[in-house]
Amino acid sequence: QAMSSSSPLLVIPNSSKRTRSLLLAAFAWLGTVFTVLALSGRLNGSDSIIMNLNLGIHGPASTTNGLLRPAAMSCSKIRAPHGNIVKAPRTSSGLYRQERVTSSRTTIQAEVETKEATVEQMIEKSKADRMTHLEQQAMESLTYAIERNTHPVFPCAMIAGDMVILDLLNRLGFVSTGKVQVMFVDTFHLFDETIKFMKETEARYGFKGNWFQAEGCANKDEYDKKYGADLWKVNIEEYDRICKVEPFQRGLKTLECDCMINGRRRDHGFERAFIDVYEGGKMSKINPLAYWTFEDCWDYIKKYDIAYHPLHDQGYPSIGDAKDTVPVDREKWFEYAGERSGRFTGLKNKDGSVKTECGIHVDGAERTFDRDLWIEGKVQKVDLNEVKDLKNTILTVYAPWCPYSQKMEEEFSKLAADSSLDISVTATRGDEEREVARGLGVESFPTTFFIGSDGERIKYPSEKRTVADWKAFISEKSA
Repeated sequence: QAMSSSSPLLVIPNSSKRTRSLLLAAFAWLGTVFTVLALSGRLNGSDSIIMNLNLGIHGPASTTNGLLRPAAMSCSKIRAPHGNIVKAPRTSSGLYRQERVTSSRTTIQAEVETKEATVEQMIEKSKADRMTHLEQQAMESLTYAIERNTHPVFPCAMIAGDMVILDLLNRLGFVSTGKVQVMFVDTFHLFDETIKFMKETEARYGFKGNWFQAEGCANKDEYDKKYGADLWKVNIEEYDRICKVEPFQRGLKTLECDCMINGRRRDHGFERAFIDVYEGGKMSKINPLAYWTFEDCWDYIKKYDIAYHPLHDQGYPSIGDAKDTVPVDREKWFEYAGERSGRFTGLKNKDGSVKTECGIHVDGAERTFDRDLWIEGKVQKVDLNEVKDLKNTILTVYAPWCPYSQKMEEEFSKLAADSSLDISVTATRGDEEREVARGLGVESFPTTFFIGSDGERIKYPSEKRTVADWKAFISEKSA
């Protein structure tokens, strides 16, 4: 049938009042269901229409030519969850009046906010539980190592992780009592803020640190006169040896260290990616923060409100030498290896690889001067002053504390044991008479020479230190 301009919603043929009542009840139930679904966000669409299916339940309905119309009904747009527009019917009785829809919306919003608050609480609780576990693990590992050793030493670089360790040691009563000795290496290239902060830290925790620097140099002026201000640009390995490795090793020996505490963590990346909490050996290493992250360190600092290096506030995630440490965007601080991404900027190792360590923490660097190299085996030891008279030999000038010299010890011993060689294999210590070594052309350790029958010294040019490579070099120069 033709519809009037008022656009009735449904056409129902004339029938019994009972039938119409049943239909009206069914439509009213469906209308209620759709309304609830729309308000809960389950009906999507930018302009979802809740049709007036609750026809006449709360007001008389009329029929005209079989067309059923609701009484006194209008529609109003209401913003539902998820941004949908809902046209909700408004009857004279007001079941779906604006205020009731608003009330439902408020209830739903409150439920959402409650859920969000619950999630935030869960996250905060998880972080708090993690910190409690990490603190317990770190303190247990420190206590285990310190109580089982006589002379534990903590080399402190004043960065965030080191301040966490220092605070943990203080809480355990190991700092002010002197049970743990705190060691500090001044490279003469540190930030002024680092020196100042170290002195403030000594006063704050009530201890006197053990300061070490380049041997025979009381200050930067003396260092510059002896080695040159640009040594780090000319020979980075030699700079590391003089300003970091040698003072570090001398400090451990002076303090008779049998257990070294340090702040290396797995999330530092590179050489540190697989370290564990405890590393055994003649001088054990304890890494109490091995399984912490940089974010954990800052959570601890915030929790206990402990002092930290002032340069962190200027964008430095880690602080080393002023000459090669730069600020880093804060969003990168907590990425994998992000903390140390501003260190050793522009520096490369002798083999051309990107520098990521200063030499203190590379394999074998914990060895002290107490053990010389090649004390057994077929490598012939000679005095440095005898080198000028050597002939028909392959000679290595080494330093026993140098990690690169230590690494080649076994392979060079194998070369000496090779019966096919018709020349001798010799070694001499070069770090005790530096001027003599320089006169021989030694710029860093280890340095290897082939010396022929005429006594001419030819420097081995490669960083590959294997029996096969040395034999090839010997064969080439002997021809």
